Amino acid sequence: MNSQNQRIVIVTGAGIGIGRAAAKAFAALGDHVVVTDILESEGESAVRDILIAGGSAEFRLYDVRSTEAANRLVADVEARFGKIDVIVANAGIAHRTPLGELSDDKWDLTMDVDLKGIFRLVRAVVPGMRARKSGSIIALSSIMGVAYGWDEHVHYSAAKSGVVGLVRGLAVELARDGIRVNGIAPGYIRTAQLLSEENSLGPAGAEKAAEFIPMGRLGEPEDIADVIAFLASKGARYMTGQVLVVDGGLLVGRY
Repeated sequence: MNSQNQRIVIVTGAGIGIGRAAAKAFAALGDHVVVTDILESEGESAVRDILIAGGSAEFRLYDVRSTEAANRLVADVEARFGKIDVIVANAGIAHRTPLGELSDDKWDLTMDVDLKGIFRLVRAVVPGMRARKSGSIIALSSIMGVAYGWDEHVHYSAAKSGVVGLVRGLAVELARDGIRVNGIAPGYIRTAQLLSEENSLGPAGAEKAAEFIPMGRLGEPEDIADVIAFLASKGARYMTGQVLVVDGGLLVGRY
């Protein structure tokens, strides 16, 4: 049974990659995790893994492009648990597209998922957090959004830069209500997205990239999940409006 002091955590895009690792990290801390994704079987499987490990979780099919779905998700979770403590806005897409082929629709889809998707969920969750004077929101940016240019991904870079502005603006607006808003900018992490030949480095490119990361390896999803968990913890109680780069030293090593 969920005790009153158990945190309620919503993670978007939690079926795979960083989102899945984050869901597992919060569950390991004893939190109840609402695993959300548009990938139903992957989301259900993440919940099964958590339950087998003795954690508490449930799956909700959720498309971050829908305002109505965001409002419904938040209303349902608050009705059942009385609160939402942590939001991890992780869902994102990255499609390699040269500028000449970057249609309005492709641009809009990336913005809708990677940037507006975060805004919709935050807008829905803030009234309850304000009323309780408590909450932590963590949004996923990227090194591509803070310092690193990436050709054939200008829509992705623009959206992930937008996340940085969103984090800063929200942090200032919500600080007096007891709500902290921070971001993470992962470097090269071993996920399906990075290993996609079509949309990112692919397996060979990823291994090549590892050679010029000062730590000498790609990041693992857990490397990011643990920092997300820290940002949501009391250990980060005086931190807000920050976007932490977690990249094995890539940016400082390259620039």
